[in-house]
Amino acid sequence: MTETMNIEDYLAKGGVLTSPANAPARYRGELMRLMSSFVDSELAASAGFAAAINFAPGIRERIAASRITLEKADHAERVLNVMADFGTDTARYQRQHDWAARMARDADLGAVRTGGDMRLSVFHYPIAGWADAVVMNVLMGLATGVQMTELTRVSYAPLAEVFREIAPREARHAELGIEGLDRLVATEAGRAEARAAAAYWRPRVAATFGLAHSARYATLARFGLRHATNEALLARWEALVAETLGPIGLN
Repeated sequence: MTETMNIEDYLAKGGVLTSPANAPARYRGELMRLMSSFVDSELAASAGFAAAINFAPGIRERIAASRITLEKADHAERVLNVMADFGTDTARYQRQHDWAARMARDADLGAVRTGGDMRLSVFHYPIAGWADAVVMNVLMGLATGVQMTELTRVSYAPLAEVFREIAPREARHAELGIEGLDRLVATEAGRAEARAAAAYWRPRVAATFGLAHSARYATLARFGLRHATNEALLARWEALVAETLGPIGLN
């Protein structure tokens, strides 16, 4: 058996890697894809919330949007630093795409990657107003929390450690969104806006979990880069959405 196959067998049994030097080529490729998707999504999310700061109806909301903008950019930088260990030119990477670019609001992208970068499809849609920003942040924040249960257990130890540092702050972003949503639905007008925003964003966030019965899942699971199927993660998210939106009449 080759050395590469021995490493893959080790990973399949729950082993972890600590250095790029130990990573087989296929593992390296999948790991870089995972990191690129996270970095691009965080940069695009940061750019989107930067634009939403001026939608904020008050100082408290402006501070929350500013915090999310700052911390998502910081999270992108932390993972990009791990990518640098694999030879990524981080300075060039940061400026190679327009992270604020968005598609038409009525575009139907599904889960397809588009636009030349690796951001999740949901970050190609523009935010239209404060209620829209709040609801999007709640739904995507809950989705990120579910995804973090996977990311904090990836088999590349330096990356898993970064994700464990990031996870509490991402959870706080969702909490800030829920706090904002509670204030929003205190009026009938706000509730109507929130209901319309939820109808718009819910299927788009659901699409970020990918296709059911993904052919790539077996490979990622064998490498220790995934532990739960797309279907299982989506189901967890849907339960959290029902738990969060149900009590305020938006589910």
